[in-house]
Amino acid sequence: MIKKWYFYTGLTIIIAFLSSGFKPFNLDTNTWFLVHEEDGSHYLFPSEKQEDYINLNIPFTGNFFIGFREAIGYRESESKYKKINSLGYLGKYQFGIETLKTVGVHNRSAFLNSPEMQEKAFIALLAKNKWELKKEIEKYAGTIMNGIHITESGILAAAHLGGAGSVRKYFKNKGKRYFRDAYGTSIRSYMKAFGGYDTSFIVADSNATVKNI
Repeated sequence: MIKKWYFYTGLTIIIAFLSSGFKPFNLDTNTWFLVHEEDGSHYLFPSEKQEDYINLNIPFTGNFFIGFREAIGYRESESKYKKINSLGYLGKYQFGIETLKTVGVHNRSAFLNSPEMQEKAFIALLAKNKWELKKEIEKYAGTIMNGIHITESGILAAAHLGGAGSVRKYFKNKGKRYFRDAYGTSIRSYMKAFGGYDTSFIVADSNATVKNI
């Protein structure tokens, strides 16, 4: 009888000990993750409040380059790599055939079937436009023109839409002429919609191609 008592007592102690190993510790938590942002964009997660996650648009990209890239891609094609529009513009960023040639792409089919090539082509075109418009960027970035806060990313986005030449004409006319593409979209609207992103890592390069990106 005593042996049974020792057995059951010992078993109870062992079970209690093992169970305690699965209990969560009381961890210290913060209601913020990173809040030191000068532009007013804050990381608010992780949070202890479940309601903070309702209608959350993930991923949060702030003004980082990935936000710039994905915003333009969505505006151009809803981020569809194989999209061809009614004017024959191709891919996620809606490149024209002649523009593709300037960044070293000559195979239309290969381009449409390669997300990697399309992303490199986008970077290469940004690098070329940054070179073409370096004087305009230096002169106008940080100024207000015709109600638009001019930024480098806005200038590059406008050049993606209408070409560097159209952007030069826009500044030459002090933003008072609305240069538009074939669908009626103005470079002014792109300059406004895509302003304020960080494109500082894009290196101006007149010879940029998909092979050297």
